[in-house]
Amino acid sequence: CLLGINNNNLEERPYLQQQYACQQITHTDMITLTALPPGVDKAEWLASNSEWTTLNFVIMLRSSKSKFTIKGSQLVLMTLCVGVVRVYVWTDDHGRKLKCSAPLYFDYAMSYIQDLLTDEDVFPTKAGSVFPTGFVFLVQKVFLLLFRTLAHIYWSHYRETLALGLHAHLNTLFSHLTLFCRQHSLLEPEDTEPLQDLITALGQSGNCNMGGGRSMWEND
Repeated sequence: CLLGINNNNLEERPYLQQQYACQQITHTDMITLTALPPGVDKAEWLASNSEWTTLNFVIMLRSSKSKFTIKGSQLVLMTLCVGVVRVYVWTDDHGRKLKCSAPLYFDYAMSYIQDLLTDEDVFPTKAGSVFPTGFVFLVQKVFLLLFRTLAHIYWSHYRETLALGLHAHLNTLFSHLTLFCRQHSLLEPEDTEPLQDLITALGQSGNCNMGGGRSMWEND
């Protein structure tokens, strides 16, 4: 859930600047990378990408010796969206909405994702196992939580990522996540709206560090 707070004195967003939006760590064709391979079960593909994206997210955070990210901030989890600051609140198992600090939201989110990914009834690893009813909804929840956390890093901690040289890693992870979600209809437009300006910027900069060719955000 989100709470909207009007704010007319929003800080400039450096992640939109061309020299930063242009930077990624791979020349891989992400359209091909995120598309469902021929002969692969879609649920298996969603499961493997959920695990891959979460693993790379954790690796990126651990690559920072100074722990610049959510752990270092007592702010609530926030992003910027069209002149409005969106404050994310956590909804617990009883449906209660909790406005909590960014570190606490981060802990809730990562604990929730870890519990899902290690639950054999949700993400089965044994041959012949079947995915549960509602599996796609759970995958959507994983990617939504990862998107919100990345959005907060862009909005509240991007200057630290620049200082640590992690902005190319952050862009690559974010590009993969958002393009995968777009290809497989995992997030709604209102979910990605807080960073739609960045998605657009990455699309416009798609050729500068992706080896040329069609922009990864170009419509088929």
